[in-house]
Amino acid sequence: MLISLSIDHRRADLRVLERIQQHASELTSQLHDPEFVRGSAMVATCNRFEAYFDGFDGERSSEALIEGAFGQIAEATGLPAEQLSDIVVVRRDAQAAEHLFSVSSGLESVVVGEGEIAGQVRRSLELSREAGTATSTIERLFQTASRTSRLVKQRTGIQSAGRSIVRLALAMVDSRIGDWGSAKILIIGTGSYAGASLAALRARGAKRISVFSPSGRAYGFAAARGIEPVAADELDETLMDSDVVVACSHTREPLITAEQFERTRTPGRQPFCETLGAQLPVQPREFPRPRLLIDMGMPRNIARSVTEVPGVELIDLDLVAKHVPVAELSAEAEARRIVRDATLDFFADRAAQDVVPSLVALRDYAQGILQDELGRLAKNGAVAPELEAALKHLTGRLLHRPTVSLREAARQGRAAAGRDAVELLFGEAV
Repeated sequence: MLISLSIDHRRADLRVLERIQQHASELTSQLHDPEFVRGSAMVATCNRFEAYFDGFDGERSSEALIEGAFGQIAEATGLPAEQLSDIVVVRRDAQAAEHLFSVSSGLESVVVGEGEIAGQVRRSLELSREAGTATSTIERLFQTASRTSRLVKQRTGIQSAGRSIVRLALAMVDSRIGDWGSAKILIIGTGSYAGASLAALRARGAKRISVFSPSGRAYGFAAARGIEPVAADELDETLMDSDVVVACSHTREPLITAEQFERTRTPGRQPFCETLGAQLPVQPREFPRPRLLIDMGMPRNIARSVTEVPGVELIDLDLVAKHVPVAELSAEAEARRIVRDATLDFFADRAAQDVVPSLVALRDYAQGILQDELGRLAKNGAVAPELEAALKHLTGRLLHRPTVSLREAARQGRAAAGRDAVELLFGEAV
């Protein structure tokens, strides 16, 4: 049985999502319980946390899996069970698959058509493989999600019509920047959102771009993309000198705080003035123009307290979500049809796997009879090649119709009836 647990921006506010994101790595390992699941994969992004399980069949087993998962999430995050019941959506089988295909295609994002999510879903499968939790069902599910996403993109263009979160955030500050070519911009982070941010900034004509990474990856990221790296001891001064900061790093605690801006606004004691014979008093250094901080991180990269600093404006995921226009994309209906078709095909193919043992047994039975007959004929002399080929061809033709019928029955949800028919006709022989 396929089961998914989803927590996303539609039901949970940013504070709850942030708390869950802080514990995403430990949840990824804790939620895989071999007692209840064969395989699992987790999708953790800035706007959602989702767990997909290849569980054992049976209602009792699935209920135990769900109850255990709720307990693990509550224990890791400190969220009360009653709150989780309000924000966690449980889906089974076709609903779970259709939801993942919709997520991967950008149809469940804050901005319909968001392109970054497809890569994050692919990465989730890679992490599942690395952890050894990717069963054949999980593999097929996530590979189908990736194929569906590509198909939606090719057929509908929804990802070009819909704007990514990064692009929407930049659009919100367009009028205040004016000339992107002369603006000084700092990117914090080197992951997928950093790459998307850089592409979106360059599309607007931005040229003076630097990058900082708390993990030390800034130099490699910058060298590969022709921008300037920022060292840790240069961060405060770079913040002071930047017009726009786009923060999209993976961190548990904020990387930028109000205190950092206060430090850059107050450079310290002024040099000794020889003319007056005294040290000049400290004068806070005011910002010559507003600082625009865009926080795409989950958990937050930038503390909310920065909004208390004069001349600093913060745009975070919460604010972006409030300014997302209602999607009126004509492509969305076609995209959802593609997702539904992909779901039907996925479960049809999955059902067809259920009759594979019957098909194999049927073919082995027929091939066994063929070999017995060829052996009997060989006792009376060599079997003419033409006769052997004719018998093999006949066997293949006799097997063709039952094979097609069994697969079609499985695709129609009648796999059990197909297996029963084979057993009725051939009994213990298969």
